[in-house]
Amino acid sequence: MSGAPDSPIHSSSSDDFIAYLDEALAASLPDASSDKEVENQDELESVRIKRRKFESDEETEESTSEGSVKQSLEESVEDVCSHPGSFGDMCIRCGQKLDGESGVTFGYIHKGLRLHDQEISRLRNTDANNLRSRRKLYLILDLDHTLLNSTHLAHLNSEELHLISQADSVGGVSKSSLFKLEKMHMMTKLRPFVRTFLREASEMFEMYIYTMGDRPYALEMAKLLDPQGEYFNAKVISRDDGTQKHQKGLDIVLGQESAVVILDDTEHAWVKHKDNLILMERYHFFGSSCRQFGFNCKSLAELKSDEDEAEGALSKILKVLKQIHYKFFYELEDIAERDVRQVLKSLRREVLSGCVIVFSRIFHGALPSLRKMAEQLGATCLTELDPSVTHVVATDAGTEKARWAVKEKRFLVHPRWIEAANYFWEKQPEENFVLKKKQ
Repeated sequence: MSGAPDSPIHSSSSDDFIAYLDEALAASLPDASSDKEVENQDELESVRIKRRKFESDEETEESTSEGSVKQSLEESVEDVCSHPGSFGDMCIRCGQKLDGESGVTFGYIHKGLRLHDQEISRLRNTDANNLRSRRKLYLILDLDHTLLNSTHLAHLNSEELHLISQADSVGGVSKSSLFKLEKMHMMTKLRPFVRTFLREASEMFEMYIYTMGDRPYALEMAKLLDPQGEYFNAKVISRDDGTQKHQKGLDIVLGQESAVVILDDTEHAWVKHKDNLILMERYHFFGSSCRQFGFNCKSLAELKSDEDEAEGALSKILKVLKQIHYKFFYELEDIAERDVRQVLKSLRREVLSGCVIVFSRIFHGALPSLRKMAEQLGATCLTELDPSVTHVVATDAGTEKARWAVKEKRFLVHPRWIEAANYFWEKQPEENFVLKKKQ
């Protein structure tokens, strides 16, 4: 919907990047709440001075014979400045007017900011060295159904209207988890354990928000999650900032892909970065959320219930993040060769290691993805029964393979057993997924 605020604010933990922008703007970073007109004058004053200098030089050059001064100046500028990026049509380093637009837009850092590939690479390398010296990785966090659940007030049904009296205003943000956002005509419920999750994750990761919501919504949610501005600052990316429609990408994140972990409930949003992704179990607090995904069941709000903090998704995933962080920094030898994507694969393979699975009467379209999921979790999948089989995964307890499992005292479980292991990165108790014979 709208663009980024007009005031530049920190977008990366890189002191080099902030110092670079400070130098380019020739001013300290202004407070985001200052007057817009004053901000614009303060932020770009030095760039405008440089621009005027070039324009003045051009006028002088035009009055000289054969343009010798102009040629000399242009050669000098080319030698001194590589034009690593731009604000609008001006180089962020020297202030020279540039022809056309090139590079990647980083509008969430500052409206109109574009950086070229070489500069992005330099900043990523510098930031990576800085973070690794502090033993930190990057964590990209989705909002909806991952950290929170939102609904329009008009979509609350009769069984959810009691929430209106229980919701807090933004004034009580640091302690509450249910908020009524009058200006947006919305209600938002933070996922249980989210505050503890963010606090502990921030000790191991430099964190970004990345949502398919528009920018005003993203910034409002960031205030609810991070009222003191401790975790995200301006590292809030919305759909308005992406470079590809309906897709999320790490091209606008100033972090090396080999050090980025992504938490999101939607796998197809990260087509190019699936190896960085931890797929989250969706949080459906409101009935409208259940209906959105085609579930014909009561929501947590309708049941006047919620996820358990200790056993919920965020608590489980925090343990996984701690494993990833420890393995990356304390178990791998060559820091230059460390890649969080390989760490994720390694940890995932441990979840169902030692399990030998045979599938029985699984819907044909679901079988390939279920088999792939099991194998990624470290299980061995067979097509026929043999003495090594430990689990029969089925939807019907009356099949030959299912009856064999009962007779041979092997585990007979529903496919959700594999799906739960995939979400929680932990082998689940088989007794919670026992497949019983239909009466």
